[in-house]
Amino acid sequence: MAYWALLGFTLFWAVVGGVVPWFIPKGPNRGIIQTMLVETAVCCYLFWLCTWLMQLHPLIGPQLTTDTLKIMKEEWK
Repeated sequence: MAYWALLGFTLFWAVVGGVVPWFIPKGPNRGIIQTMLVETAVCCYLFWLCTWLMQLHPLIGPQLTTDTLKIMKEEWK
C-alpha cells in the first residue's frame, strides 16, 4: 500500500519534468522556463524520495536500555 505513494509521486514529477516543458509557448525565455521545470521536478522528487525512504527504512532504530529489554523479554513470552 505504501508503494502507491511512490508510484503516484513518481508519475506526478515525471509529468512535471518530462511532459509539461514541451507545452511551454515559444518566446525569449522558453529555454529558461523549461530548464526550471525540469530542475524543479528533479530536486523536489529527490527530496521527497529521500524523506520517504528514510521513513520507510530508518537507519537508526529505537534506543532501548537493558532494563527495558529484560522487561520485554519477560512480558512478551
